[in-house]
Amino acid sequence: MRLALLALLAKGPAHGYELGQALERLLGAAYPQPNVGQIYVTLSRLEKSGLIEGEQVSQHNRPNKKTYRLTAAGEEAALAWFEETSHEPRVRDEFFMKLALAHSTGLADQITLINKQRRQYLNAMRELSRLAAAEDPDNRVSQLLIEGAMLHLQADLDWLERCQEELE
Repeated sequence: MRLALLALLAKGPAHGYELGQALERLLGAAYPQPNVGQIYVTLSRLEKSGLIEGEQVSQHNRPNKKTYRLTAAGEEAALAWFEETSHEPRVRDEFFMKLALAHSTGLADQITLINKQRRQYLNAMRELSRLAAAEDPDNRVSQLLIEGAMLHLQADLDWLERCQEELE
């Protein structure tokens, strides 16, 4: 989340609540939203590392708030993040570890595990379909996020089918 907050601060100074709202507007309900406490802890760490600077702003009849702005080092870190490619192959998959160990340990049946995981993926697919229907159709970022998640789930379902064919 730290790099996403840096990227949002590139638009201009903001306080933690505004940054949380910006993430929610941008990503919609399908993306797990960080809680405000997590945002403020991350902002504090970013400030300590010199990537952002905070400033107390007085408010009339309300407690002061702290706004943050990007430093040159923070902008450089955000730009470097955009230059990086994502490289997250799913080789370390908890379900696959269970599947691999089930037979050799005798603690679980592989086909039962596959069927249980399949039900989980199908339930997740239904939930994403509900989210897509409820989401603002003009929020293309959110719609693309949901579509990508559904495509990943479909690939996982296809892979489970392949596993079952090999193990039966």
